[in-house]
Amino acid sequence: MRRTASTTVFLIVLGAAVAAALALVSAPQPVIADVALLAHTTGLLAGYGVAVMLILMARVPVLERDVGADRLARWHGRGGRLVVTLMLVHGVAATAAWMQVQKVDAVAATWQVLQFPGLVAATVATALFVAVGILSARAARRRFSYETWHLAHLMTYVAVGLSFAHELGGPDLAGLPVVQVAWSLLYAAAFGLLLRYRVLDPLLRTLRHRMHVDAVIAEGPDVVSIVIRGRHLDELRAESGQFFRWRFLTRSTWRSANPFSLSAPPTDTYLRLTVKAAGDTTTALRRLKPGTRVFAQGPYGAMTDRRRAGRGVLLIAGGVGITPMRALFETLPVEGRQLTLLYRASTPAEILFKDELEHIAAERGAHLLYVVGRSSDPSTRITAERLSVAVPGLSNRDVYICASQRFSAAVRTALDAAGVPRNRIHQEDFAF
Repeated sequence: MRRTASTTVFLIVLGAAVAAALALVSAPQPVIADVALLAHTTGLLAGYGVAVMLILMARVPVLERDVGADRLARWHGRGGRLVVTLMLVHGVAATAAWMQVQKVDAVAATWQVLQFPGLVAATVATALFVAVGILSARAARRRFSYETWHLAHLMTYVAVGLSFAHELGGPDLAGLPVVQVAWSLLYAAAFGLLLRYRVLDPLLRTLRHRMHVDAVIAEGPDVVSIVIRGRHLDELRAESGQFFRWRFLTRSTWRSANPFSLSAPPTDTYLRLTVKAAGDTTTALRRLKPGTRVFAQGPYGAMTDRRRAGRGVLLIAGGVGITPMRALFETLPVEGRQLTLLYRASTPAEILFKDELEHIAAERGAHLLYVVGRSSDPSTRITAERLSVAVPGLSNRDVYICASQRFSAAVRTALDAAGVPRNRIHQEDFAF
């Protein structure tokens, strides 16, 4: 898995180096490091970066499984900010270079540059990319629902279409037919992967597996489990610890595809997910009726048994983060007390699957720990000392975490202090 991530990064960096080198092909000789070269280089890198961002979010199974959806999302977020910055630098540098050549002021240079073919569309595309970047900033995301954020992100496809003519016909690629074909193939591959894995595969799986809601079961305050029935579900090759992006085909929920983990080991005939009401869509899921058709994308996620490197495992769950941990607790091939589940909840009423967890622990001889109380209470604080006492051989175990960002950060700090190697700590976050 680490090899897949390293290989992916290497290929991305190699492609960026090739894209940047294209700026030197048509540059005047000898090459001068001036504003014109900056404009060409940043423009090529921005165009290449857009294609990479599309591929990272195409939900290619090998990347989702071996790199991890959360890591891909982080790469996409950081890369997206870099791409937007490159676009802005490209626009400013190109205008400045034209000012130098034509000996005109900024207003006249901007007007003249916009007269070139495709430049107005490319400018609109840049504005759309900037708008999406602003809406994706952490402060802005808190003000919008997932559905609004997702709809805004669809504007990037419009932006890509508007900017492509400028990329292909710009001064760096014009007159280089082989490079133009390669550039076109890169974008064709990116959109082909998007079409394959985000549209066609889910549609075909919907027809093949005919998934529908079998039951909605109350689990706790504002929490329900949804049992999904279907045909040939073994063909999905889903594993404990993984998640799907679920779209329930009702009038109030069909527009949203949300990531929810499996809360029980998958079988040939049913899947179970567990949802806490945290917004309009998740609240509406409590009212789903048996028979509701389900459109599912997946399985995704790398937080499975394949990440385990040692014999012992510590599972740490906080709140509704118990969902993938409960499935792993039942299925990880770890013997007896080498398997420990630590479950943090604010109140006893918020402990989910209590009977199931205690039955699994008793049947497997595994260790089950509850930590109940407010996170601000010093008596329930997770520390290196407390973890080391409660979990023998902690530094030699793999640790899986699914919890809130604040609790996860505190746990990771404690694990570091307890000597757990970072490559033994496994976590996936699904925040948008």
